[in-house]
Amino acid sequence: MKVILLNGPNLNLLNSRNKEMYGNFDLKKIINLITSNFPKITFDFFQSNSENELVVKIQHAPQFYDGLIINPGGLSHSSISLRDALELCRIPKVEVHLSNISSREDFRKISITASVCDGYISGFKHISYLAAFYTISQLISEKALSNRN
Repeated sequence: MKVILLNGPNLNLLNSRNKEMYGNFDLKKIINLITSNFPKITFDFFQSNSENELVVKIQHAPQFYDGLIINPGGLSHSSISLRDALELCRIPKVEVHLSNISSREDFRKISITASVCDGYISGFKHISYLAAFYTISQLISEKALSNRN
């Protein structure tokens, strides 16, 4: 099982962000947490502040991966290009957010990218990523099972 984990703009600066909202984990700690909790899942990690680079990764993901997890950051509320790329991506996809976007400012409450993913997890800080990896592993397993039948 191989998964790509994509993180969008400003997530490289988690150490500088509101700890109450985003937690105390930076991306390196999140990767270590995932690796230790899901040793049977091979995953690649990519973070970019560039919408274009994220779109390209999503477009190529079905060639190399069984599933995709994305934290699009602020692009989840504004990027039609990212949404379109996710819609075209035919592997299981889970969107993840560290903060609870439904309790944030009005402009953050709607994710236009989540609607083209299999689902989204929001508000549990670093635990959101663990829930996303658990969920994606189940989706990939169920897809593999249904393809055998």
